[in-house]
Amino acid sequence: MVVASELLPFLVCCFLSLKYSSSLAQDETQFIYNGFNGANLLLNGIAKIHPNGLLELTNTSKQQIGRAFFPSPQNFSKSLANNNSDSLSFFTTFVFAILPQVPTVGGHGIAFVMSPSTEFKGSMATQYLGLFNDSTSGSSSNHVLAVELDTVLSPDIGDINNNHVGININGIRSKVSAPVTYFSDKESINRTLELISGKPMQVWIEYNATEKLLKVTIAPITSEKPLHPLLSTFLDLSTIFCDLMFVGFSSSTGELVSRQYILGWSFNRSGQAVALDKAQLPSLPRNRKSNFPTILRILIATLMLLMIFLIAYMIRRKKYEEVREDWEREYGPQRFSYKDLFRATKGFKDKEFLGAGGFGRVYRGTLPSSNVQVAVKKVSHYSTIGIKQFVSEIVSMGRLRHRNLVQLLGYCRRKGELLLVYEYMPNGSLDKFLFRSGTPTISWRQRYQILKGVASALLYLHDEWEQVVLHRDVKASNILLDADLNGRLGDFGLAKFQDHGATPQTTFVVGTVGYLAPELTRTGRATTCSDVFAFGTFLLEIACGRKPIESSRSAEELILVDWVFDHWKRGLILLTSDPRLEGNFEIEEMKLVLTLGLFCCHPVPATRPNMRQVVRYLDGDAKLPEIPLFNTADLGSDFYHLDREVSHQSNLSAPATDNYSRNFISSSNSILSYGR
Repeated sequence: MVVASELLPFLVCCFLSLKYSSSLAQDETQFIYNGFNGANLLLNGIAKIHPNGLLELTNTSKQQIGRAFFPSPQNFSKSLANNNSDSLSFFTTFVFAILPQVPTVGGHGIAFVMSPSTEFKGSMATQYLGLFNDSTSGSSSNHVLAVELDTVLSPDIGDINNNHVGININGIRSKVSAPVTYFSDKESINRTLELISGKPMQVWIEYNATEKLLKVTIAPITSEKPLHPLLSTFLDLSTIFCDLMFVGFSSSTGELVSRQYILGWSFNRSGQAVALDKAQLPSLPRNRKSNFPTILRILIATLMLLMIFLIAYMIRRKKYEEVREDWEREYGPQRFSYKDLFRATKGFKDKEFLGAGGFGRVYRGTLPSSNVQVAVKKVSHYSTIGIKQFVSEIVSMGRLRHRNLVQLLGYCRRKGELLLVYEYMPNGSLDKFLFRSGTPTISWRQRYQILKGVASALLYLHDEWEQVVLHRDVKASNILLDADLNGRLGDFGLAKFQDHGATPQTTFVVGTVGYLAPELTRTGRATTCSDVFAFGTFLLEIACGRKPIESSRSAEELILVDWVFDHWKRGLILLTSDPRLEGNFEIEEMKLVLTLGLFCCHPVPATRPNMRQVVRYLDGDAKLPEIPLFNTADLGSDFYHLDREVSHQSNLSAPATDNYSRNFISSSNSILSYGR
């Protein structure tokens, strides 16, 4: 902003006393607008500033773009030149409102943008937010960071719903996104916000360059900043930012229109952004199309609903009663309300029932606030472990992030029940495609991709997360398939956490017979090597299309590892391939998977490869070495006795039938489940 030198002392004084409504910065690294009267913004498209200081990005015109940028770019050249990553940090907050022309349908939302230019040649309205087009979206040459407030569902670009916040890098597809909610500190629960409600809302965007952590928080303007952000993701912006970056807003309407406003904006590079003075923010325009009959009908309907609510209040209070304790406040963002889950599953009706296991029943549901499908498992509390520790472990599992892991979204406690909320996997578990008659099989190419995905997920659990996570129940029935038949490792009910480099502790033997490493039955110590053993059995399941133990087979074929090992010794290993494939597979890949399965199942733990090596073998980046010869008797009498005894008993036990309801129990409990 250009200011005459003789007015500078006066304006600085105004800034310190907070008596102005426009922007002033003592340098180019910070500014604040409590309304935009007199602001020298760079406006583009249909953006304009109203006489009362309200910044309007779009109106009800179709296929239009509106942008507003601070006139001077932020200088990041010093931080890049001196490798001073901390100076890449920035903090900003703004208040916005979206008033749709049709009450239930908005335009295409607003994006906070950081870009090396204020010109976006060839940019389109609609879903591209006035920033990109089909050919430019996703290009690394864009150097654009955008935080989108999206009000239209566009499945072709991976939108999760029509009411979400997303973080985008160089394109319109979000790197990470979440339905719009905020954590109510007063109520200790998440509340849903509707972006197109027409009500002012405040957004906080904070980037800590030292930690490479970007956080986005949203709340109603009537609320204080929540303690927990809506989005928090690790991001290295030094690879995105150019030396000079403009900051501002961009929006578009497309065929769906809404008036989109910015009421106030504060930005700071050197510390927290100065708080906006909400009393000085401009007012939104009134909806002149409203009429008395409509208001009267709404009033009558509201009164009727209020009467119904008062009559049913005491009954419903018991119906939705939850268990809440003070220590759960820190887990607020991961806690769902029972009422939302009850509605999502239509009251846990039988038609939403997915299956049952030994420890709970599972229901399909659709969250009312976001239309996101979930799987809700109802589990009983256990007396053998403190519920506080149990919930702590669940929340830790919810922090795991990998494209080949089923995401645990959160939990709810009610009386004697614990409810766990997962991503919904529409194609169910892998075992039904491998073992069940009457179901279509999956191709070798799909099987190989599933193997690579699950191997990548185990590598993440063993080496790449902040702790070592031992899954302890890797098997085909715990591999879930999404809509595209991508494999996701799920059911962390037996998972165990330990620090990197820590010595494994002796515990009860848990897992599924047929997948248990032989040393587990002797030492009781689960390690990454025992997970590798289970993964080896899983490799053989995929390749052979059969379970690890099948009591209906002859003694020579009873145990899958024995059978494949015997064929390998005789040079006939390809004869063990799944007959349902009818020979339609890559011979070298089939040999690799079968041989690698035996390698992972080696009776000596130190001989087995680790998951990083397994991933390299499957990716073709390393050659599989010769497997050291061993005798299956080396698996040990305990292993053999246990497997054969249980495989005999399994004729008398009905196997669990659903992938979502398998053995969810704390890692300190003792449980053996039968191979399925």
